[in-house]
Amino acid sequence: MDIYTGRGDDGQTDLRTMDRVSKASHRIEAYGTVDELNAVIGTTRPTEYDDLEARLREIQNHLHIVQADFANPDPDEDDPKIEAEHVERLESWIDEYDDELEALTSFILPSGGDLGSSLHYARTICRRAERRAVALAGEEEVNETAVTYLNRLSDALFVFGRVANARDGIPEESPTY
Repeated sequence: MDIYTGRGDDGQTDLRTMDRVSKASHRIEAYGTVDELNAVIGTTRPTEYDDLEARLREIQNHLHIVQADFANPDPDEDDPKIEAEHVERLESWIDEYDDELEALTSFILPSGGDLGSSLHYARTICRRAERRAVALAGEEEVNETAVTYLNRLSDALFVFGRVANARDGIPEESPTY
């Protein structure tokens, strides 16, 4: 497989259908931001917490599915796509880890140790990916479950960041107004 082809030198790229589109299109922005999110999550691994490690690895694989989903404007039945079960898995992890945490009584600053801070940063990129996906959905038909997945993933990354900080013994800080 060639690393460079020169096909993108004119500001166009291929979708999965081989249709050519601008690299500035909403579709490319959506799956490109998901790619960025996936790379940032990759910087958090490996972790010293086996359970978080396994979940983050699984999420990275899910994000490849989201990218494939967004890169294909005309999917076939057997093409990869995010399903309700992916969202439900995130929700179960959120509930599981939320039980490990003190209840929130105010907003918190996105900070902490290396892992916790990195997960909070990944959450902000996830929110941007969701905004890009919503913009795409406003223009073209997309798998709405993939958009929901990104929304729920940002919640999961927030909880994962809190858990990492709690396990590392780093207290949360509330903003001062």
